[in-house]
Amino acid sequence: MSQVASQVRQSISLLILNADVVCFDDADRVERRGAIAVDGNTIIWIGSAEEAATLYTAEQTIDASSMIAMPGFIDCHVHTAQQFLHGKLPSVRRKGELRAPMWQRYLIPFESGLEPEDVYASGLAAYSAMISSGTTCFLEAGGPFPDEMGRAANDIGIRGRIAMATVDVEDDIPPQSRMTTAEALRRSEELVLRWKEHPRVNAWLSLRQLMVNTEELRFGIRDLSHALDTPIHTHLAEGTYEVDFSIRKWNMRSTEYLESIGCLDHYVHAAHSVLLSLNEMDLYAKRNVSACHCSLNNYTMGRPRVLEMMRRGIAMGLGTDGAATRTSLDMFQVVHGAVLGQQAVNGTPYHVDPPVTCEQMLKQAFRGGARAARLEREIGTLEVGKKADIVLVSTSDYDQFPALDPVITLAESSVGRDVHTVVVDGRIVMQNRKLLTMDLEPMRERVAVQYKTIMERFDRAIA
Repeated sequence: MSQVASQVRQSISLLILNADVVCFDDADRVERRGAIAVDGNTIIWIGSAEEAATLYTAEQTIDASSMIAMPGFIDCHVHTAQQFLHGKLPSVRRKGELRAPMWQRYLIPFESGLEPEDVYASGLAAYSAMISSGTTCFLEAGGPFPDEMGRAANDIGIRGRIAMATVDVEDDIPPQSRMTTAEALRRSEELVLRWKEHPRVNAWLSLRQLMVNTEELRFGIRDLSHALDTPIHTHLAEGTYEVDFSIRKWNMRSTEYLESIGCLDHYVHAAHSVLLSLNEMDLYAKRNVSACHCSLNNYTMGRPRVLEMMRRGIAMGLGTDGAATRTSLDMFQVVHGAVLGQQAVNGTPYHVDPPVTCEQMLKQAFRGGARAARLEREIGTLEVGKKADIVLVSTSDYDQFPALDPVITLAESSVGRDVHTVVVDGRIVMQNRKLLTMDLEPMRERVAVQYKTIMERFDRAIA
């Protein structure tokens, strides 16, 4: 490079060289041996590695040879505070003692025994696991001590939307998890305003689910969502218990009831969305409700209408549902589970093979997830002008060989442990599988001591 040429090269903050760049944009662009130029938190250029060397000088350069660059996953439904239930419920099931419904018997009682520092540690553990498997953004369902979730997300360096659980009925719910309607509304509003200006971590509103919220709270949260221009994360059409509850109380199914009282609109993000009638599907489309398909759990609840939601253009992302019930926060596995699940319920019974491919479902996870997060203008694809949330996936593992097509390799031959390096908002947060943002050892030492206390509280709560 001549001195004159080097002087005209643009100075930028980060240059990723020699990756196969899979953009998942409208044109399905794939740049073999490509490059991504990042300045600040924004992608400013995508092209060939050879051309990039003539255009840019960077403060940091990553040689991504033998890697694929893809957008970061968006986990559209996660329970941060349930992270340390990881592995516990299968042990209860092994004893033949697991009771239904799980949310009431185990999940809320577990959350009720946590202290703020427990939730912060849960956040560090959950968000570092997400980063290590390629997730760069999460949507929290709503749990205890949401500010501690935000503190953990800030420290880890992930993008996210935190939320506070709201439970304002007294039926068989631990008192630590309940609050008055007025308190739920006040604290929800304060939470959203407190995190409004953070560049990566903001707060959403939350309604836990129909059975544990009053109609007064539903009206109040709806009004807050409009006033604050903030979505509402809720569970909807999740299980037979919810549908039966709704029909018994209002003589309508869950979604129809929300529509009837004016609480179903484009601010609603409906996790699970398993047991939907055709009329409810129409309401989702009409009111622009977003949905999350948690494939590693949803097929135990019913026959999810995933393909129909995709074909109707409903903003549907994919999610893990947290580590309590399926023990993995790996979105690659969620994608694979969704494909297999749809093959089982919409393919094999009709002699259709396959009704949806891994490649299509992977794209849905990125694009649909970004829409569900109300961030489709910022993340979900690799494009100039979007936030630099970039994941580099290694292609050198034994079971990926030969990695000839980068899209197929991502969709069918990669899992979370193949993730090598992660960039969030233009910042390298993990490189060569080493988390760069903080030392997790103090958290692990605390949990090693505190775990026994947490489980003793849990065992007493479910006895």
